[in-house]
Amino acid sequence: MIGQSATRPDLAAKLTGAAVYAADLDVPGALHVRLLRSPVAHARITALDTAAARAVPGVVAVVTAADLAGFDATWGHYVRDRPILARDVVRFAGEIVAAVAAETEASAAAGVRAIRFGYEPLPALLDVREAVAPGAARVHPGPARPGFGCPPGTALTDGNDFFHYRVDLEREPGTDPPDAVVVEREYAFPAVYQYAMEPHAVVATAGAGAIDVWSSCQHPFLVRQELAEVFGLPEERVRIRVPFVGGGFGSKSYAKLEPVAVAVARVAGRPVRLVNSVEDAMLTTRRHGMRCRMRTVVGRDGRFRSRHAEIWMDTGAYADNGPTVTMVAGMAATGPYRWDRVRVDAACVYTHLPPAGSYRGFGAAHLQWVGESQVDEAAAALGVDRLELRRRNLLRRGETVIPGCRPLDADLAGDLDAVATRLGWGGADKPAWHGRGLSVGVSPAGVSARSSARVELRPGGRVAVLVGSQEIGQGARTVHAQVAAEVLGVPLELIDVPATDTASTPYDRSTGASRSTTVAGLAVQRAAERLREQIVAAAARRGVPESDLAALAPLAGDGSAQELGGGSGPALFWEVCVAGAEVAVDPETGRVDVREVVTVADVGRALNPSLVERQDEGCTLQVVGNALFEEMLFGPDGVLRNGSLVDYRIPTVGDVPGRMTCVIVENGDGPGPFGAKGCGEGVFGGLTAALVTAVTDAGVRVPELPMSPDRVWRWIHAS
Repeated sequence: MIGQSATRPDLAAKLTGAAVYAADLDVPGALHVRLLRSPVAHARITALDTAAARAVPGVVAVVTAADLAGFDATWGHYVRDRPILARDVVRFAGEIVAAVAAETEASAAAGVRAIRFGYEPLPALLDVREAVAPGAARVHPGPARPGFGCPPGTALTDGNDFFHYRVDLEREPGTDPPDAVVVEREYAFPAVYQYAMEPHAVVATAGAGAIDVWSSCQHPFLVRQELAEVFGLPEERVRIRVPFVGGGFGSKSYAKLEPVAVAVARVAGRPVRLVNSVEDAMLTTRRHGMRCRMRTVVGRDGRFRSRHAEIWMDTGAYADNGPTVTMVAGMAATGPYRWDRVRVDAACVYTHLPPAGSYRGFGAAHLQWVGESQVDEAAAALGVDRLELRRRNLLRRGETVIPGCRPLDADLAGDLDAVATRLGWGGADKPAWHGRGLSVGVSPAGVSARSSARVELRPGGRVAVLVGSQEIGQGARTVHAQVAAEVLGVPLELIDVPATDTASTPYDRSTGASRSTTVAGLAVQRAAERLREQIVAAAARRGVPESDLAALAPLAGDGSAQELGGGSGPALFWEVCVAGAEVAVDPETGRVDVREVVTVADVGRALNPSLVERQDEGCTLQVVGNALFEEMLFGPDGVLRNGSLVDYRIPTVGDVPGRMTCVIVENGDGPGPFGAKGCGEGVFGGLTAALVTAVTDAGVRVPELPMSPDRVWRWIHAS
């Protein structure tokens, strides 16, 4: 089965509408929950009168922070900084102030409208530069409290820039030569919405000493840990079940609505259903906005001398996963190059904007285009081919990317050459306002080796693969079934991969960081190998043919990926971010037409080639949106101005590039099953940078994203 483009087992259910998502669940007696959100970015709550709301027919409970007494009603994975419901102060426009639970959605909505409230406006910090300026007011008073997911020893400061990630590398002591080429500029990346087609949805019950939750989440075991921590229960008393999930892209990482839903269920004494609208989802999580000042120095001999970068990541009013995003952005700033000296300071900064969290390819998407733009500028100043300048300075397999991290485990020069060949690099002269670009980078992937799996031979001869990695559209269940089928030598149609239930599924840290195939897949492979050993032993012991599986059931094997850890730093493997693009720019309108893109999926071993290609194509469309037109626009009052899919444009079929090529590279050098390593996120760093360098090659320098027609038109006329 390995190397075959097997059909997805969830295909029929999704195409026919039979798939059941969290919002579809029919839970007897469940109340509908609607939320009152703050209309202002920063204010003191001066009044909150719920009497009229409680009198609305059908309303069962109206919950505010005053109803959450007797426990510490704050949560947060990295920093425990977020109240379940706003207490005294609101810190962003959209923060949840109260929740209404009612028999019908209409009653819940009427209850929200009936709440009377008052706010005393306070100054709002809406830009990272304001937030880190000397004397700036603090978004959060008091010392930062580490959340349960904060690594031991992490330094959290009291300022708005509460977390810093620094790289200080000196391979060759000294100073930059006086005649070197110096490129120094500032850049900006906006807040962007992840837009999974299914908004967040939670169904929760909270009885005597137990919590039971259905959630469209990517990290059910971390959500379980969060809820146990907040509500003071042992983890075995908290159960998380995940039905079909309609996409995630990081927007459903860690807890999002689960603490609110559980708190309301506790007060109401009944099950509750809390389902976001798209508008609500845009206020729940987003991609970090970024500002960066970068300086690159290249010697006249073409040797990379030094790179300095200061980075400010806007994590909004609450930390969420911001420190991790900041760390990866800081790592991406160096690029996969051999420098004499590197100094990077990346800061995670609180502002009074909606919280930012994970979004596919974070860090690399933010910084790779910045560094690669400066490489192109240096090449132009030196009169050197852009591809050649990169090749001279690229790290080779086994060299150190970041001190303390796993050595480079890929052939980047080979990947880059594959892109250049397919783009026809160095060919005939291009027409005016046309450009080609390419880029190369790496991003730390895998995050954690904490994945376990159990493979069971059940009566009837069927095999069940129990693994906690979520199917969010990427094909994880398909690949895990293929791995088990390959090891056991049974047809794929005999393999079942049930949905995650923390009460019965082995622990898996999370679904993200391209780890489902590599890390969780390795646990599945080892569990299947243990089961195979038991099958062989049982067949010999009982005198039954190994092919007669039904006669041997029940048997089970357990496996783990834990030995993948061990001193590798934040990367269990490096995901390759290499891509190329060809564009045409219309100087009259500023519109950028993407003619061709080439992406590289350096996957070690393609367990399912079709899924690899679909991953890259899907990410390509997201990159087109992020690079060319997506942007969350906040007014001077901090209120989101384009908070719907009418006003916030996402890519459509009309935005598909003229030609898309995914180059699958199989060197068997991954730590996962059969030499595999992850894919699907590297396109965000690689192609974003390739599009920027292509537009620059067409004659337009790019200082910020997105490269929307109005901006491009202004840049053309300004120059």
